[in-house]
Amino acid sequence: MTGLEPFATGTFLGRVQMPSSICPRVVTIRDGQVADITSATAPTVRDICEMDDPAGYALRADGMPIGSLADILANSHAANRDAGKPYLLAPIDLQAVKAAGVTFVVSLLERVIEEQAKGDPARADALRHEILDLIGTDLSELVPGSEAAMAVKAALIEKGVWSQYLEVGIGPDAEIFTKCQPMAAVGHGADVGLHPISTWNNPEPEVAVVVSSTGKILGATLGNDVNLRDVEGRSALLLGKAKDNNASASLGPFIRLFDKDFTLEAVKAMDVALEVRGEDGFVLEGKSSMSQISRTPESLVAAAIGDHHQYPDGLVLYLGTMFAPVQDRDGTGKGFTHKLGDVVTISTPALGALENTVRLSTQCPPWTYGVSHLMRDLAREGLL
Repeated sequence: MTGLEPFATGTFLGRVQMPSSICPRVVTIRDGQVADITSATAPTVRDICEMDDPAGYALRADGMPIGSLADILANSHAANRDAGKPYLLAPIDLQAVKAAGVTFVVSLLERVIEEQAKGDPARADALRHEILDLIGTDLSELVPGSEAAMAVKAALIEKGVWSQYLEVGIGPDAEIFTKCQPMAAVGHGADVGLHPISTWNNPEPEVAVVVSSTGKILGATLGNDVNLRDVEGRSALLLGKAKDNNASASLGPFIRLFDKDFTLEAVKAMDVALEVRGEDGFVLEGKSSMSQISRTPESLVAAAIGDHHQYPDGLVLYLGTMFAPVQDRDGTGKGFTHKLGDVVTISTPALGALENTVRLSTQCPPWTYGVSHLMRDLAREGLL
């Protein structure tokens, strides 16, 4: 699903780079057009997200049309982008970029497999069968931290298969980590990056919620939490190297703000589709449901922000992957790993489609525009 239908209704917020402006512009969608609503009142997406009614502001704000949604979406693809025309950026700016791990049973089991395989993809297929036989229970029915979950934990320790991933998957505490720094995420159409040392990696299609500094969940977008399975499998202490590399966090194409027609309950009911198309002709397709998440979005947000940790500019939180690709690509039992040039599309009807092309992190445009640059440019344009 890559058309314009998802944007025909709802209130959307994003960022666009325009040739006529030195700084990114805050935009919304109106009648098939992208409208620039940047102002001294709200020069950043963060400022709108801190308002009492972000959706109401986006609807009422004065806006100048800058181009059709179709044209701007098309021009956002890095391979054929015309820098002299508007193109999309990640739809957030000053927010912290956080992620929750091991929130779905499928990804939980795959993390255990990564750990047991010590980063060796050749061992994954056999281990998958062994671990499923050992566990012998449907983990999706367990409430993390419950007495039943603790009983399963005790049984698994006895069997010798307890894992740090099972700890955060069914234990009392969620895994929350930093995915990248503010301003480092890439948007729809951009290249996403793999660290050159990795030979076993995958996309992680996710829904990400946008959260204000008070902990209020105010909207959602799509994300690709690009992951290096071999690196994290060698040691969970290498999580930063596995997760946070140049262009390894993708978000977009827009934030859909909550209003009377789109709520957190709609997010919880979403089905999210993943498609990977390789230059070698390989096609991987899958679909998963947010209804299978083992921790609620509210509980994950509460684990990230509260009296124990504040984010004065708010945060975006990837809610965890629902889909762990294991389809064989280069031979029986070899599983899935990316090849350069793969086109990854993550989509759901309410949020549209986020599309990115896989490159090495060293081949993606370097991240050079940070918070200090944005502040200076906003000041130059009289917006601060």
